[in-house]
Amino acid sequence: MMTVAPRAQLLLFLVSLSSRTGLSRYIEENDASDGLYSFLNLEQKRGAEDFIFRRPLRCLDMLASEGSFTFMASHPQLACATFVIAEPSEVISLELSDVNIDCSAGDFIKMFDGWVLKGEKFPSSQDHPLPSHQRYTDYCASSAAGSAARSSQNVAMVFFRIQGADSGFTLTVKKLHNPFPCNIMSQSPEGSFTMVMPHQRRNCSFSIIYPVEIRLTELSLGQAKSNELIPQRQVWSGCSRSGDYVELLGGNGVDTSHMFPVADLCFSLSGLAQMKIGCDNSVVRLVSSGNYVNRVSFQYQLLEQNELPKAAENSLDNFCSVE
Repeated sequence: MMTVAPRAQLLLFLVSLSSRTGLSRYIEENDASDGLYSFLNLEQKRGAEDFIFRRPLRCLDMLASEGSFTFMASHPQLACATFVIAEPSEVISLELSDVNIDCSAGDFIKMFDGWVLKGEKFPSSQDHPLPSHQRYTDYCASSAAGSAARSSQNVAMVFFRIQGADSGFTLTVKKLHNPFPCNIMSQSPEGSFTMVMPHQRRNCSFSIIYPVEIRLTELSLGQAKSNELIPQRQVWSGCSRSGDYVELLGGNGVDTSHMFPVADLCFSLSGLAQMKIGCDNSVVRLVSSGNYVNRVSFQYQLLEQNELPKAAENSLDNFCSVE
């Protein structure tokens, strides 16, 4: 059986999301009709440390390497998107240069702090520290201020419309260390990770674009400051009342607020808890009140085809089941 490389699998997921509901919602209200499948073979190689990796940018593209990427239109390109992804412990710096577009004629270049897909945003509005309108950087709104942006997590996006032939721009991608990663999109179907939230009222999601088995290996909630007493913990039927808890979610989109709650935990554990989630997207979400240091460690691995739960046809459970 032919295996699919992790990044190619991620690209296939993006394609499947857009094809399910038509392309009209692929980039918010715009169609992405050019080059939808052409980027599936763009497994670019990382360059050596002493020079800048360069290659052309396609209308629909995914970037996982630092470098300089130049787009030049040979004909009108009305709806283009570039998905940028880094390692979980990195954030992304985007910078535009050599821009030659006509904003007055309807051309635009917008950078987004996260991903927009099928009308959904990652991270969701509930989990991102900025309101939705502040997550956009519009080059045409102010060329000076709109030529650079930095993400809050390991994914970012650029979408653009260019109508004039020989118009274009260069996008420079750099990656920066993030000491407290939050809201992560995994490139791999297997691995392990630890999310830590130090006294911040914030929600963090780790999104795995694969059906996986998730194993929680450690969960520490409500760890008080040194001068405080550790409060009595309680297991709630609905953990949202506790203020500090972990959710396991499954769904077929990227917005965690639209996903199915598989399980939640609001008590510390040092043993092993595991769950199989047969969805396109499996998520570990840490919700923090800001009063404590919360920590969750977990492992995840891809479910084999024979492990995916069976369900009746023509139902949501047919392609997103849990057990």
